Amino acid sequence: MTSARHSRWIDDWRPEDPQFWADGGRRTARRNLFWSVVAEHFGFSVWVMWSILVVKLGASSGGGPGPAGFSLNTDQQLWLVAVPSGVGAFLRLPYTFAVPVFGGRNWTVFSALLLVVPCGLMMWAVRHPELSFGALLVIAAVAGVGGGNFASSMTNISFFYPEREKGWALGLNAAGGNLGVAVIQKLGATVIAAGTGTALARLGLIYIPLAIAAAVGALLFMDNLREARADYGATASAAKRGHTWIMSFLYIGTFGSFIGYSTAFPALLKNPGLFDRADVALSYGFLGALVGSLARPLGGRLGDRFGGAKVTVAAFGAMTIGGLGAIASIGAKGKILERPSFGLFFASFMLLFLASGIGNGSTYRMIPAIFARRGLAAGGSAETMRRSRKEAAGALGICSAVGAFGGFLVPIIYAESNKAYHTIAPALWVYVGLFFVMALVTWLCYLRGGGPEFIPAPRSAADDMPAHDSSGGEMATREASVDSGRAAALAGERERMSVPLGGRDTGAGVRG
Repeated sequence: MTSARHSRWIDDWRPEDPQFWADGGRRTARRNLFWSVVAEHFGFSVWVMWSILVVKLGASSGGGPGPAGFSLNTDQQLWLVAVPSGVGAFLRLPYTFAVPVFGGRNWTVFSALLLVVPCGLMMWAVRHPELSFGALLVIAAVAGVGGGNFASSMTNISFFYPEREKGWALGLNAAGGNLGVAVIQKLGATVIAAGTGTALARLGLIYIPLAIAAAVGALLFMDNLREARADYGATASAAKRGHTWIMSFLYIGTFGSFIGYSTAFPALLKNPGLFDRADVALSYGFLGALVGSLARPLGGRLGDRFGGAKVTVAAFGAMTIGGLGAIASIGAKGKILERPSFGLFFASFMLLFLASGIGNGSTYRMIPAIFARRGLAAGGSAETMRRSRKEAAGALGICSAVGAFGGFLVPIIYAESNKAYHTIAPALWVYVGLFFVMALVTWLCYLRGGGPEFIPAPRSAADDMPAHDSSGGEMATREASVDSGRAAALAGERERMSVPLGGRDTGAGVRG
């Protein structure tokens, strides 16, 4: 690979050029992907570390202090896991802009080192049971910096890979990060088994050196791309696209559900008003996050095979079934079955995790393909496609930020439902209704009438606006009306990029 480099900056990056890719481009991209996954993995772990800590911060069965000296009720525990999710979602937008401003390598180093702060604060807080709930909430909120890592990591990697491999690369990057949720919930349960403040603080002693190691690895082995320099116009253009906001809404249902259920699941298992299974929360609470994480690349592959929109609709259908199963498992309070069933409750949540993970992969990989097709429709020149990639990177950041707010909303809805009705059944009914609406939106916008597969006729800049009304109505399609020369050019570009525009890929999956 021939590239002009200075201080780990790459000036010449042409992933769509097969020769460039074979001569070292792929090797460089894989090296950056590896260290991106490492840093993002630890970021996710720090982001959700309070989801396992709260299991030991709850009150005893009599309402007094628990083994760690704290006496938080279920609602307070759910707030402690919700606030870091909300902060992480908010930080994802500035983290997205940080990559083009500072460079992917440079920002990865900084963001990994920043994880030391929430770990250190947590180590101090868990040794002081006299702290007020408000103080604990502020300290937990700092862990949100780990949630921002996802946006910067995905934005950075999206520039390294060609369209034909971008879906799989983004899927691996995301799955590696998502696994951080399962790892810390399992590792944390083992480490804090003793239940004292000293045992809880051990979690920080583990992740502080890991965060430093990730920063050192990024410093030594990652690169910055000149191509990824700030282009606020492209990001602003992405924010004007109807597809960006439709996909953001759908991502709330997939990733938002995954992260929200992952953080709330241990607290729900321990909830005295449900099954009061603290033993299961510590021993098996991590399984949901593990299933959802491993399912994410599968969702991308299924999207390649059957179409992203079809897989997403199926995922929301399965999540609806899982939600109904969870409602039934509660027993009389769920108003479906007479008696509670812990086995059905656990199995229903596993289905929710599996389906949300698959939906994560199928929805997120649709985004680069949607913008690539816009570029093809505009002529497919090198500059047009470069602009499309930058818009896609901006859209990825926007979608990841909006979607992550689901991680804040899910525990809060659980907490308010439990507080008002002494059961989580109303919350689950809300989720089931949302899943149905999201499946309907996916069908209307990306399946009925062909969705984004149709290449629109060339339009003026004034016409290049979202093709739907402000109420989120049907996505307008236009019949292709290009001359034979343009059609041949588009066909050649389509073949080179391997972005399917028809056949069974009626969603927006990218073949990777």
